[in-house]
Amino acid sequence: MKFLIKNINVISSHEIKKLDVLIIDKFIEKIDHNIKISPDFKIIDGEGKFLFPGLIDDQVHFRDPGLTHKGSIFSESRAAVAGGVTSYFEMPNTIPQTITIENLNNKFEIASKNSIANYSFMFGGTNSNLNQIKTLDFNQIPAIKLFLGSSTGDMLIDNYDVIENIMRFSKVPVVVHSEDESVIKNNLEKYIKIYGNDIPFKFHPIIRSEEACLRSTIKIIELAKKCNSRLHVFHLSTKVESELFENINLGNKKITSEVCIHHLTFNDSSYEKKGSLIKWNPAIKTKLDQDALWDALNSDKIDIIATDHAPHTIEEKQRKYLECPSGGPLVQHSLIVMFEHFLNKRISLEKIVKKMCNNPATIFNINRRGFVKEGYYADLVVLDPNKSQTISSKNILYKCGWSPFEGDNFNSIITHTFVNGHLAYDHGKINDSKLGMKIEFN
Repeated sequence: MKFLIKNINVISSHEIKKLDVLIIDKFIEKIDHNIKISPDFKIIDGEGKFLFPGLIDDQVHFRDPGLTHKGSIFSESRAAVAGGVTSYFEMPNTIPQTITIENLNNKFEIASKNSIANYSFMFGGTNSNLNQIKTLDFNQIPAIKLFLGSSTGDMLIDNYDVIENIMRFSKVPVVVHSEDESVIKNNLEKYIKIYGNDIPFKFHPIIRSEEACLRSTIKIIELAKKCNSRLHVFHLSTKVESELFENINLGNKKITSEVCIHHLTFNDSSYEKKGSLIKWNPAIKTKLDQDALWDALNSDKIDIIATDHAPHTIEEKQRKYLECPSGGPLVQHSLIVMFEHFLNKRISLEKIVKKMCNNPATIFNINRRGFVKEGYYADLVVLDPNKSQTISSKNILYKCGWSPFEGDNFNSIITHTFVNGHLAYDHGKINDSKLGMKIEFN
């Protein structure tokens, strides 16, 4: 199929220009004013709308294999393209865990038959699988994932001799979930003595505390510097952590970081209304932390905005504190949430593109994605700022069927999502006649 998107506001990291964008097969063929076409092109009127590069979400949990009652590569990739996410990296804490070459290849096989968006998978590091890591083809994966604090999937790695060996050997970034398990355990014991199983969710950020995050993040940054290795710290949640990172040119950065939608959008005052629905690890913390994360993001100390999309069934999320799993679904709504933050003057559109599209492509060396450029894959998203929507069960595509934004109104809609030149999403309808591609790395 051939498409011409006419008179649309094309967003890059440094400017917004009204242009035409020509798509032929999988690629962006031409970007210019007043492009002439033959009658066999389909025209999309972009007047008054914005064109984003397809979002690259560097941290999702699509729950496939083994946890597909919560979500699957099929269901969550559909939600992703509806939200403008055209490429994703899925995490290793599935069943079985992605900690062997065999299990990694199995995931690629599942995605090749089910994923509407482009895909790749992080390989999990454990205290005992260094030999598996040494046999990896590093051209096939974006990163090695380490859980320094326990989370869903029981993949805690706490042997720092092994971590150092992984850092020295890895030819791709090492990414970390950074929380200190001993601090969390001690905090939790205190609250169990008071409340038993029924701990109020407002204490979650005190249990999974600032100290737990800071202690772990300082330690892993020191180790990365010692090893002169590439480190990427997932989902920062505190002011003190944000101050550990530099706002230097991305090409010169060996230690990078990410913030997630929920940490930018909610703070500890939100637990009263949202309760278990916003129980994430690391925890959503104070308004001071939230504001500091915004400052670090806008000053380029923080490099990427992601979702940490991690669905659970609503029945699971309705359990008492100790049995309630952490995480929630976000991948369908990340762009419209960030657009709302733009309307509220917390961030520019150019910065959104930089943090959700350009920088993930650059940090993980992704081939020809993340930018609106001639010769690049036509992963593109059209957003209409002149229409509003209310999130409800009728338009939620997550398999789990709920969202922490349910009932909230947003002042934009996504009208089109292209994946490799294929119009995968068009005004609420998903066309899954073509599947996404395995992401290639430079």
